[in-house]
Amino acid sequence: MRRSRGVALIIALVIVALATVIAARIGAQGALNERRGMTLLAQEQAFQVGLGAEAWAIEILRDSYTASPRDSLDQAWATPLPPVPIDGGSVTGGIEDLQGRFNLNSLVKADGTKDPIAFDQFTRLLQALDLEPKWASLLLDWIDPDQVVDGLDGAEDGVYLGQSPPYRAANHLITSTSELLALPGFGIERYKRLAPYVAALPINTALNVCTASSVVLGTLAPGFTAFSDAQALATNRQKGCFPDVGDVQSALSPFMQQPGQLQQFVQSRLVHRSQWFRVHSVVSIGTTEVSLYSVLIRNGGPSRVVLRTFGTE
Repeated sequence: MRRSRGVALIIALVIVALATVIAARIGAQGALNERRGMTLLAQEQAFQVGLGAEAWAIEILRDSYTASPRDSLDQAWATPLPPVPIDGGSVTGGIEDLQGRFNLNSLVKADGTKDPIAFDQFTRLLQALDLEPKWASLLLDWIDPDQVVDGLDGAEDGVYLGQSPPYRAANHLITSTSELLALPGFGIERYKRLAPYVAALPINTALNVCTASSVVLGTLAPGFTAFSDAQALATNRQKGCFPDVGDVQSALSPFMQQPGQLQQFVQSRLVHRSQWFRVHSVVSIGTTEVSLYSVLIRNGGPSRVVLRTFGTE
C-alpha cells in the first residue's frame, strides 16, 4: 500500500507539472498572438496614415501647380512636414522633386540606342562624386535592349552569367535606382554616394534647373561651374526659382560650339516645371515604425501614385 501511495503521488506530481507546462505554454502563445495582432493592427494603421500623407502631398502639389508656372524650393511642397501627433504616435514626411536629379534612363534614347549627351553627363556626375567612370558603360548595357558591349567597360549576359548566383542583364529601363546594386562590384557604399543625385524616370524626362543640386547642375557641360557654389545656390533659391532656364542658357553658351546646339539642348533637356515627385512619410505608432516612399506623377491637375515602396527607396 505504501508503494501504491508513492506511485500515486509521483503520478499526481507529473500531472501537475504537465498541467503547469501546458498552462504556461498556452499563456505565452496567447500573449505572443496578442502582441502579433497589435503589431499587425499598428502596421495597418500606419499604412493608412501614410496614405493620408500621400493625399496631403497631392493637395499641396495641386495648389502649387495653380499658383505658379514654376516648381521651386521656396514653395510649400518643398517644406518638410514636421512631426504631427496622431493617435498613439506621430507622422512626419516631405516631398522631393525627382526631376531635380539625373535620370538614369536618359542614357538611352526612345529607340533604345545610346544617348551620347546623357552618357557624358552621367560620366561627369560619377567623376564629381569620385566614382569610376566605367559605371556609365555598365549601366548603359544594363538598360539598352541589345547584347552589344559598350566600349571596354561594358557588360552583357556573358559577364552576369558568371556571377554567383548567375543572372542576365535586364536590357530594359530601370524602375528603381536600387538596380544599380545589380551591376557587378558596384556595392552599397557607391550606391549611398550616388543615390541622392539620381532617379529612375521615363526617357526624355527633363531636368528641373530650379530644384537640381549644384552637383547635378555642374554636369551639364565639361568644366561648367556657374552654379557650383551650393551655399550661394541655396541662398538665391530662398527667393524663388534659381537658376531659371534663361540663366542656365546664358551660362552654357561658351560651352556650346555648334550653332543651334545650345537652344536644342535647353529646349529638350531643361525645364522649370516638374511632373515627377516622391513623398517620403514616416509613421510611428507605439513601437511600430513604417517608412513609405510614394512616387507621384502630376499631369496638369491632381497627382496620382505610380509606385510605392516600404522601408527603402
